[in-house]
Amino acid sequence: MLNEYSISASRVVPCEAGRGTVLVYINPTEEEKRHLVGDLLLDEHTLNSALDPDELSRLEFEPEHLAVIFKKPKNYSTEDEFLFKVNSMGLFLFKERLVIVIPDDIQLFNGKVFNNVRSLHDVLLKILYRTIFHYLDHLKAINLISESLEQKINASLENKYLLNLFSLEKSLVYYLNAINSNAVVIDRIRNHAERLALSTENRELLDDIIIENTQCYRQAEIYSNILASMMDARVSIVSNNLNVLMKTLNIITIAIMVPTFVVSAFSMNVRIPMSGLHNAFYMVIGLALTSVVGFYFFWKWKKW
Repeated sequence: MLNEYSISASRVVPCEAGRGTVLVYINPTEEEKRHLVGDLLLDEHTLNSALDPDELSRLEFEPEHLAVIFKKPKNYSTEDEFLFKVNSMGLFLFKERLVIVIPDDIQLFNGKVFNNVRSLHDVLLKILYRTIFHYLDHLKAINLISESLEQKINASLENKYLLNLFSLEKSLVYYLNAINSNAVVIDRIRNHAERLALSTENRELLDDIIIENTQCYRQAEIYSNILASMMDARVSIVSNNLNVLMKTLNIITIAIMVPTFVVSAFSMNVRIPMSGLHNAFYMVIGLALTSVVGFYFFWKWKKW
């Protein structure tokens, strides 16, 4: 699907077909791919990389355009079960147009970041900037979810909460790799600022992007370390709780076994002491209860 936009009144706004300078292809069809490769001379491999979630971020200088493959967070849904994934997107900057290829429909030009847009360079850099804030929003959500799961784990021993934490930890690994990969592209853009004819405002924005991306990586790294430590602690706590439970069950088993042994001994079909007494039954029951009480005080004395 193709959506066309233009820069008007310092904003990126939708426009009529054929008049757009910013072309957004959402999960392009085979026909649209042939148009991009045949008419706009996009490299087929680079185009496919823009739709490949496993592709690394990179920057390529083509004869007629600049190609940027950038990693972005995938839109989260309840079906993902606490697993936050990443996707790729392609930005192809020509002299008079910017072609954007994304695998799913997202809001690209919303937010205060796009309040003051003057050129296609602005659009490209602000999309990168907006992507970093998208990561930060997801990181905040991951942190809130992990705190909620921590409270649930404290109150329950169900495995599903631990599995959810594993999913969050896996998500942070994806994010760390993606953010680090994006950092390489951002640094290359900064190093080739003159070749790209970036204005002073563009370079200042690029410096802000570098700072925000670094902070984003540090924040993801902190959350990942905290979550990994919390996972290790929770596994240890669950293991310790299991040991305490097994210990309690063993003590209960022994406590039941002692009076059972006494009663069994006096119920054998042979001549035993006190067999001729009228109160033998009550004496055996008393002896069994005494053994239980004795075991209880022995247990308290040993502080088991």
